[in-house]
Amino acid sequence: MTLSTFMQQMVNGISLGSMYALIAIGYTMVYGVLRLINFAHGDIMMVGAFIAYFANANGVPFPIAVLIAILGAILVGILTDKIAYKPLRNAPKISLLITAIGISFFLENLFNVLFGGIPRAFPTPIYLTKIIHIGGVVMPISVFIIPVVTLLILAVILWILYKTKYGMAIRALAFDIPTVKLMGINADFIIMIVFAIGSGLAAIGGVFYAVSYPSIDPLMGIIVGLKAFAAAVLGGIGSVGGAVIGGFILGFTEIVVVAFMPDLGGYKDAFAFVFLILVLLFKPTGIMGQDLERSRF
Repeated sequence: MTLSTFMQQMVNGISLGSMYALIAIGYTMVYGVLRLINFAHGDIMMVGAFIAYFANANGVPFPIAVLIAILGAILVGILTDKIAYKPLRNAPKISLLITAIGISFFLENLFNVLFGGIPRAFPTPIYLTKIIHIGGVVMPISVFIIPVVTLLILAVILWILYKTKYGMAIRALAFDIPTVKLMGINADFIIMIVFAIGSGLAAIGGVFYAVSYPSIDPLMGIIVGLKAFAAAVLGGIGSVGGAVIGGFILGFTEIVVVAFMPDLGGYKDAFAFVFLILVLLFKPTGIMGQDLERSRF
């Protein structure tokens, strides 16, 4: 393998890992606050991709279509919390988990009934498919844009968490919801913000995924959502920075398997999860895992 080919695969890994990272942040924030594995999160990513597809197909400029997709996914995330999760706040965690799986199946089958199961070609703008040359690396410009946007979003999320009153409320809520309520903070509103942030990031990740692999279908969120969840666990569930690191590592793992062992390319998903298992064997809390009774995010 030449140096230029190696660098090209590294760029591919960073781009793929960025998509996983965006979705993993939503997983880790919801878990950090509610101890809920929101298995419907990957399907909210799918919803965002579909909204962007239909908005753009009806003449809406692509950047506006992405904004509409983010707002639509945020609405779906908030409604999911209000309708399905909020009534079960004090229920056993297994009830929340089963409900999350039920919401996932509901969204998948709803979109399958409404729009059919046949994959649709995603209308990627020409300026995102423009080929650029950097040294020996030849890539669509979108491959370079995605990691930059991911890091910018990470910076904004960390600023919100550590430099704003809402971020302070989110971190306080993650410690003790009843005590936060006694202090006069509207816990349900803060939880709504967490779902809004996570769902918006899922929509961005869904659009990026659709741009990179220009095809969408109602089941596209299943495997991507599972990998993003694996990335969150790998990095340390409950750590935003860990979710991003886990996403990048998982993306690299997939690309490296295909690049260096092309005959095993069909097993790239299995290698990603095997790598997760190996890491957890030696560090059960993940790479940046922490004692969630002492620290959050």
